[in-house]
Amino acid sequence: MVEFLDWDAGRLAAALRDGALSAETVMAATLARIEARNPAINAIVDVRDADALLAEARDADAVPVAERGALHGMPIAVKALSDVKGMRTTEGSPLFADRVADSDSAFVARMRAAGAIFIGKTNVPEFGLGSHSYNPVHGVTLNPYDTSRTAGGSSGGAGAALAMSMVALADGSDMMGSLRNPAGWNNVYGFRPSWGVVPKAVGAESFWHQLSTIGPMGRSPKDCALLLSVMAATEPGVPFNMPAQDWVLPEDCSAAGAKVGWLGDWGGAMPMEEGVLPLCQSGLDVLRDLGADVADVAPPFDAEPMFQSWSDLRAFALAGELADLYEDETKRARLKPAAQWEIKRGMEMAAQDMHRATQVRSDWFASAAQLFDHYEVLALPVAQVFPFPVEWDWPKDIAGVAMDTYHRWMQVMVPASLLGLPAISVPVGFNAGGLPMGMQFVGAKGADVRLLEIAEAYHMATQWPRKRPPHIPSA
Repeated sequence: MVEFLDWDAGRLAAALRDGALSAETVMAATLARIEARNPAINAIVDVRDADALLAEARDADAVPVAERGALHGMPIAVKALSDVKGMRTTEGSPLFADRVADSDSAFVARMRAAGAIFIGKTNVPEFGLGSHSYNPVHGVTLNPYDTSRTAGGSSGGAGAALAMSMVALADGSDMMGSLRNPAGWNNVYGFRPSWGVVPKAVGAESFWHQLSTIGPMGRSPKDCALLLSVMAATEPGVPFNMPAQDWVLPEDCSAAGAKVGWLGDWGGAMPMEEGVLPLCQSGLDVLRDLGADVADVAPPFDAEPMFQSWSDLRAFALAGELADLYEDETKRARLKPAAQWEIKRGMEMAAQDMHRATQVRSDWFASAAQLFDHYEVLALPVAQVFPFPVEWDWPKDIAGVAMDTYHRWMQVMVPASLLGLPAISVPVGFNAGGLPMGMQFVGAKGADVRLLEIAEAYHMATQWPRKRPPHIPSA
């Protein structure tokens, strides 16, 4: 058993930076663990050649200690939606099965500069659409806690790889809940930062398209903060880029005095599978024990126009990205039905539809700002169902309520996503069948560091990620 692969990322990174562990030792152990554990869940895909990776690790060991970055020698697998120079960027689509990136995505370049060594990719749904990581190129990712169930998505491979300790840190992206959902379903943490903290590439459209953001995943909020310290950047060429922050959390984080508003199922507007809300309530009890003031909050905004606003803006964004594929009939036929439906919606959208969507978004932002005058944190479940059977495309109903779209069952993610608010998924334990669940802590725009501090205090009191998946190989 190689214990250092189970350490928090901060401890592992420190040992690599100061030379207490060699990058070659960590890389060899990582590759052995992937070989032993990955076949059971298919979380990491396109693993690079072992000899090449070990050579890179030896090169890292030759770098003087004074010149080592925050992620020096850390093996990291990047989500299959993002570019790593020299590696495939398939996005889970057969249309891009042979596409090789000639440069790094902007945040990947920052991770490389900080010393990360890229070992492969983490699996996703096709184009990242839907919270179930299966696609015709790489297959399906299974949940480490029950391999008959989904690991979620679209960062499902990342969440499962963290749960199996095949990596210590992972990047995710989050348009609806794509890093929060798999974090909750894999008993780890996923942080969606305020929109603009991790800037898009210079020149990428971001005046209209402000739903999706890159964020960190880890086995603690402090580890998320470590990765975010590398991902985040001040970039004058990107509109609405957030100013730089100090991402180093205090040694002893506290939730004492935090005012927390519990939104639950949004007054019944968001149906929940039995067992979800009680587990979240148990997490709220932990916050109370830590000195937080937790209160129930009535729905502050009508859930239906909020969802329709998000749905319209999402379709508009996807049409902007994928319309060229849809307009080619041969390529269209190779897109999954959900992608075809959503791209078509976006292409047919009228200007007045967009105006209504953005007006609702503005109204909800104003209402949320008033809410944050009274509460430091808003809390919601991270999913409306437990991890569902892997053979499903998506849940068609919840508690007897039919789901009218392939993403309606994730409606609980919309309040934070629509406004670009910081939100972290924290584990809350397991149901009677052993399936994991999480809860969202949502903060005001720009309150990222304080939200991470509260989550870290919760983590230190609960330590849920230490409950490892059953029956994992010992490597």
